[in-house]
Formats: sequence, structure tokens, C-alpha cells
Amino acid sequence: MSGAPPPARGARLEWSALPGRIRDAVGERLGGPVVEAITQPEGFSPAVAARVRTATGARAFVKAVHAGANPDTLGIYRREISVVRSLPRGLPVPRLLWWLDEGADGWVLLMFEELQAVHAALPWRRDELDRAMAALRALAETPAPAWLAADTGAGEWIRSRWCSWASLASEPPRGLDAWSRRHAERMSELERNVAEAVDGDALVHLDIRWDNLLVDERTAWVVDWPWARRGAPWIDAVFFAPTVEVQGGPAAEDVLAHHLRGTTVDGDAVLALVVAVTGMLTARSLAPPPAGMPTLRAFQAAFARAFRSWLRRITGWT
Repeated sequence: MSGAPPPARGARLEWSALPGRIRDAVGERLGGPVVEAITQPEGFSPAVAARVRTATGARAFVKAVHAGANPDTLGIYRREISVVRSLPRGLPVPRLLWWLDEGADGWVLLMFEELQAVHAALPWRRDELDRAMAALRALAETPAPAWLAADTGAGEWIRSRWCSWASLASEPPRGLDAWSRRHAERMSELERNVAEAVDGDALVHLDIRWDNLLVDERTAWVVDWPWARRGAPWIDAVFFAPTVEVQGGPAAEDVLAHHLRGTTVDGDAVLALVVAVTGMLTARSLAPPPAGMPTLRAFQAAFARAFRSWLRRITGWT
């Protein structure tokens, strides 16, 4: 897989990094002391992420972060708690069993049911990709819960946080590729109406990619929910499609067509989103790494290349 992203792995903390009081609290919730904790390396947060087992055989997945690890991660974990608590039952989402929030100077912890599921094989296998696409359809068919419906929608979030082409055009950062330099101004025009283009009422995860999916023999499970919003039901498929291509699966346009079969979507709306995501990944991949996440920029750079490749095919711009 030439150009495939490096593993989605950051500076994970071991279970032993948790204070004894928190390890004990987890054991109390599960009915016995934790005797085994296996760190899960996928993901970028400088946090504990472990599958744990107690002396009584109870199991769970625990993720926890301390205030000193990264200035943004506490808020990210807190929002995930709010999101997952609001999701309707029946979605392919692990149940949140318990959470802990020690405040501004402490730890935030989430404890989920442990799934007998793993990350999909790479390159993507057709059967596992089909399960992932079924999970995306389940989200697309689900109205955003009331709490999310009242929050900032995906369109406004993308407009205010992701749209980057105007700044890439006016102040090209060192390392910006030649294709992006040539077309940055045109891209800034295309992404201008992205908020309206992706407006909608569906539940949107807003970060669907291989490392945020787990598969078993029947289901793909969607994990890591801090960015969820309401929006158009095809947003997640657009975000996901180029990541599948670069990780050995079908072409991005084929993945998206599979998701959209039987529906009609404005091509200009899809283009506006592809442009916005491409600009966001391109700009962020050239920024200094966030605190505690030294591998994130290389990962974003690989996906930025995949999105630019798709964008070149859509636009025909050389």
C-alpha cells in the first residue's frame, strides 16, 4: 500500500500510570481487583487505553487522561461522555458502563463494555468493509439525539474549525505541495458554502476511519465519539472513503457510491465537503505536533495525500 498512513499510534500510557485510587475504583465497579490490563496502542491521545480483566473474570475497556497530558484532551473526553450517554440504544456503539471526572487538575476516565472485536484487517477485506458500511448506514438513518441537535451542527463546526484554504492561499506554509499552492484560491471559493452544503439532522460521528472501528463476525462497532454532531447523512461516508482507498480498499468514489446507492445527493455539496476536509488535513499536517501526540502529523499527511488524490480526480485539475 504505497502512501498508506503509518499506524494510528501515539504515546499511550500504561495501566500503571493511573493512580492507585483510580485503579481501585475501576475494580470496585467491576466487582474485583484488576489483575490484567492490556494496553491498546491504536489512537493518538496521550492517555491510558486498556482492556482490563478482574480476578472475578469481569472485563471492560478503560480510557483515561490526566490534565497534564494535553490541554485539550480533558475537554475531548468530557464531551465524549456527554455524547455517548445521549445516544439511543441499538446503535453499533459500545455501552458506557461508568465514568469519572476529577476536575481541572485530575483524571477523566471512561469505562466501556469490552467487545469481542478487533480492528479490521488491512488491506481492507470486502466482508469487513461491508460491515463498516452497514454501521455508517445505521448512523445515517438515526436522527441526532436532542442534546446534539441543540448543539453546533457539523456544518458550522466544519466552517469554523476546518476550512483552511483561504489561509493556505494567503500564507502558504513551508512544505505545502505544489498542487495545493496552485489551486488554494479556487479551493477557498469551493469550501465557502460548506456549512449549508452539509446541513442536516442525522447523527454524524465526524471521525470515521479504520482505528475508530472494531469488527466481529457480524458487526462493525463505532468507537471514539467526542466530535459527534448533527448533519447530512453522507458526511461520515465522505470522510471515510479516501481512508479506505489509501489502506488497500476500493477507490473513494466507489466507497461513497456504495453508501449512497438508492439516494440522490448534490454533487456540489459533496465536493464542498471533500474540499474542506482536504484543506483541514493538509493544513494540520504541516503544523507543529500537539503536546503528547508526536505521530499525529505524519498520519494526517498520509490522509491529506489521499484526499488530494480524490480531489484531483473529481475536479480534473492538474
